Amino acid sequence: MDYRSAIAQGPALSQVNADALVLVLAPEHSAVANPELDRLVKEALDSGDFALKAGRTLYLHRPAGLKAPRLVLVAAANAQTKSLKAAVAKGVAALKDSAAAHVAVALAEGLLPDADAAQTLAQSVVAAVADTTYVFRDTKPSAPKPGALKKITLLHAAEVAAAVKAGLAQGEAVAEGVTLARHLGNLPANHCTPSHLAAEARRIGKAHKHIGVQVLERPALEKLGMGSFLSVTNGSAEPPKFIVLRYEGAAASQAPVVLVGKGITFDTGGISLKPGAGMDEMKFDMGGAASVLGTFQSLALLKPKLNVIGLIPTCENMPSGTATKPGDVVKSMSGQTIEVLNTDAEGRLILCDALTYAERFKPAAVVDIATLTGACVIALGNIHSGLFSADDELAQALLSAGQSSLDTAWRMPLDEEYGESLKSNFADLGNVGGREGGAITAAVFLSKFTKAYRWAHLDIAGTAWKSGGAKGGTGRPVGLLTQFLLDQAAAGKGALQRKAEAKKPAAKPAAKKAVARKAAAKSAVKPAAQA
Repeated sequence: MDYRSAIAQGPALSQVNADALVLVLAPEHSAVANPELDRLVKEALDSGDFALKAGRTLYLHRPAGLKAPRLVLVAAANAQTKSLKAAVAKGVAALKDSAAAHVAVALAEGLLPDADAAQTLAQSVVAAVADTTYVFRDTKPSAPKPGALKKITLLHAAEVAAAVKAGLAQGEAVAEGVTLARHLGNLPANHCTPSHLAAEARRIGKAHKHIGVQVLERPALEKLGMGSFLSVTNGSAEPPKFIVLRYEGAAASQAPVVLVGKGITFDTGGISLKPGAGMDEMKFDMGGAASVLGTFQSLALLKPKLNVIGLIPTCENMPSGTATKPGDVVKSMSGQTIEVLNTDAEGRLILCDALTYAERFKPAAVVDIATLTGACVIALGNIHSGLFSADDELAQALLSAGQSSLDTAWRMPLDEEYGESLKSNFADLGNVGGREGGAITAAVFLSKFTKAYRWAHLDIAGTAWKSGGAKGGTGRPVGLLTQFLLDQAAAGKGALQRKAEAKKPAAKPAAKKAVARKAAAKSAVKPAAQA
């Protein structure tokens, strides 16, 4: 899709050269500084054919006084960006099956009060169009062919031109990442295997010079001592992969942000087998991995000045004669032992080893993303992702990024007392703590492996995909993660970076001398990230 911006106000709106014009209005914002458009809006309201109620649309063909042969009036609930985004999506959807190749979008007076609002709206317009026009075709030959729509122009005032252009550019990059994550989730599990995710990571790395990719195979994982991760793969014929992505946008001395994505490409529950109804949706259990890959796709296009590491442990969870059994005890990379009380609580078993692996990067912060618990779906539904962190500043940074990107999260408790239910008579901890507070106890389990750095956990079990008639991946939370990283880059050597450095113990004088001698000798040191 080609996204453009153009200055067009007042009288110029009626002369816009496009196949269709979408005009967004709202209660208290229905005035248009254009006589022809203002007349058409008033006539539609007076006749009862249109009302200023959220989601109402009216299509007018060859309206008198307009150069554009098609006009769509669409009502937003209010002037908030979330409502405007929904209205744009409705307006574009009304034209999706038409012959309109170029659609211009305009807003009523007062709906773009300043540059910040204009930039945010521009991002949202791109997201709305990408979401509305997305169709999965890979395994469905009967899917509708691509529509005629090829170009979107956002009309605006001269004083917000720079903000709109910046918003469209960021929106396009994020939309590419969201679409990639969404597409990977929609692929069936016999197509999207751990090997496919590894190949997708390599594709991104090959296409963008600032991104490096390394894929660790089973022998390397065994050598690292990732017994918890490998225990989940025991019942599957598909080989596990541990994907390491590196985005290098800042000096090597700057501590990276690490993103860890759960990559269970299909989850049967293992020996603790899930019910058959709805099990097909367990192909979406790699939503965390998809969001990390999508975020790296966006980073490659936006090129922010920071360093980011992506870690993706990926495998299947299958039942077989070699599968891990309830009651088995496994040893994690951290050295802690885990009693596997339920093999369907496998996501935390692969994540805990990835979180231990993250220590070697001496990160400014670590954020893991996982379709982890059905309990989070019960708690928050499909509106907000669940956010868990004992770090108030990191939690607030993620919450703010969610608000800015309209990819929201809700902070959940992480009291240590919830960990009492994870005690085991036969291991350092059990992998489940019962039904009560299940999303919280899962997060507490992960916290046992994150003591070396600042950490947050996003449970996206309710937001990574939709069920029912609209079944499919959403691409969330690529928008939140990308905005969070852009915010960190904008802050420069900001608070997260400074606090990460403050955690490092000060070097003793003797140690400083030793470091200086080694530097002078230029002794070769194997990079910490190598397996």
